[in-house]
Amino acid sequence: MSDQPSEPSRPPEKSEEAGTPRPPEQPDPPVTSEPAKPAEVAATPSADKPQPARARTAGAGKPGGPRQHAAGAPGAEDDGVTARLRPAAPPLIRPAVLWSVLATAVLSALFLGDGIGVNLLIVAVPAALAAFFAARAAGRRLRPWTATWALGGLALLAIPALRDAGWPTFLAVVSALALGSLALHGSRSWLGVLVGSLGLFDSVVPGIIWGVRGIRARADGSRARWGAALRTTAVALVLLVVFGTLFASADAAFADLLGSLMPDASIGEGPWRIFLFALGLAGALAAAYAAAAPVRWDGLTVRPGKPRGRAEWALPLMVLNLLFAAFITLQLVVLLGGYEKVRAETGLDHAEYARQGFWQLLWATLLTLLVIALALRWAPRGGSRDRTLVRAVLGTLCALTLVVVASALRRMDLYVEEYGLTRLRISVAAMELWLGVVLILILAAGVFGARFLPRAIAVSAAAGVLAFGLLSPDGLIAEQNVQRFENSTSTAIDIDYVKDLSADAVPALDRLPEPERSCALRIIQNEVLHADTPWYATSWGEARAKEILEKRPVEGDGRDCYRAGRSGTRDGYQPDDDGYDPY
Repeated sequence: MSDQPSEPSRPPEKSEEAGTPRPPEQPDPPVTSEPAKPAEVAATPSADKPQPARARTAGAGKPGGPRQHAAGAPGAEDDGVTARLRPAAPPLIRPAVLWSVLATAVLSALFLGDGIGVNLLIVAVPAALAAFFAARAAGRRLRPWTATWALGGLALLAIPALRDAGWPTFLAVVSALALGSLALHGSRSWLGVLVGSLGLFDSVVPGIIWGVRGIRARADGSRARWGAALRTTAVALVLLVVFGTLFASADAAFADLLGSLMPDASIGEGPWRIFLFALGLAGALAAAYAAAAPVRWDGLTVRPGKPRGRAEWALPLMVLNLLFAAFITLQLVVLLGGYEKVRAETGLDHAEYARQGFWQLLWATLLTLLVIALALRWAPRGGSRDRTLVRAVLGTLCALTLVVVASALRRMDLYVEEYGLTRLRISVAAMELWLGVVLILILAAGVFGARFLPRAIAVSAAAGVLAFGLLSPDGLIAEQNVQRFENSTSTAIDIDYVKDLSADAVPALDRLPEPERSCALRIIQNEVLHADTPWYATSWGEARAKEILEKRPVEGDGRDCYRAGRSGTRDGYQPDDDGYDPY
């Protein structure tokens, strides 16, 4: 079942409105977001095979005229790649799409200038509606994978509303944009998923051109309606301002409510607000255009490599498997014999042993995935015996690499147990864990087929980013370091490090005794209590931290913080034996 719509060969009917050819009218399909089957939609070319190039026509470039290039260049000649990738131009932009785009631009100007929080979700809703209406007008319908990408993107936009830390928020926003682009384009191949996650940027300029042409075409024939709409909007705004001002003057509580709900915009912020308005307008138009005329990024193909002979292909991989097996056998001996045996033979303690090999094992995992990709490119493809050989050799390599992943995670766990958790340590551990999930998906593809493997890996990456944000990494870091401090009479807490965490760490750091608590929370308190951030740009983590610090503010003037952060005992941070901390 193709993710792209198909186009019949019958001639178009005459348009009653513009007097130029247009496709025959079709009944509106159910909920739409991805293209329908060829028998259900007669609007755009087929994605299964390249279509012949269209000749120039006299009506190209006019509203309602013959279709043009998706890039907005009227009558451009198709070459082979363009004919395979570019769909026909979408139908004239609908009023519902225009109003949704305008709402996105206005909300962007009002809410995005004060920070990031729930405002991203507020802005994303009308943008998603614009794409929905445009897809429906083009005859696309909802598919399971499209729903997966769209719901995943919206879920990722909840991370800024929940967490104050900037790094998981950045990952979530970037991943949400990638999933939104995949939802609009419906890619399924390796290159399609990779390029399709960035494909939304390709629709920015065509989307703006499409919107301008649609406004011109509709304005020419409906000046009276546009005038009525503008007058109605102006009257409504005047009534809101007048009566809102009167009610705010009559009741202080109502005035506070209006003040908290309305964005605080000054004249000096005018250029910044105009930029945000333009950004929201262009982004919503790009999303709507991509929904109406998605580029077939699956048309980008890479020729498979020349198949190699069985011995030539399998022998190097078998040698690599033997090397992995020898390394894993040694790991099992270490685990069974205990780390006392390691210390006796090498003189390394737990932390030094863990630090010595974690990064090497991480690179070994990454390189193994590269080896698997290249091996599949040049794998023998003669018949069932070749397929069995490929599955056996690469399946063994994946299984052995999973043990290497487990060994790397165990080493990181030992190091964290000795020296505490940091942002870099939790990030690379999460990366190693996700690589293990990728290996499991590759093993599953070898058994059940690789049809869904590109999309499954993309889903696993998005799910990992979502879980990473929901678990609150800054909160986990603070919780683990506080527990180490509470469970040991000699273990110190690194005040110099935890004081730079985000507001998500406040609930855990609040359990510290004095003066460690005040030293750890002083900087966070200054940022949280003195920040004049509106409700739509305030995360739940920041609001919770503000509530805690208002009830129990920090004590003292910070003179004890130098001793609490520098001494090498219970009152301070204990680095490695050599004073070097590589993480």
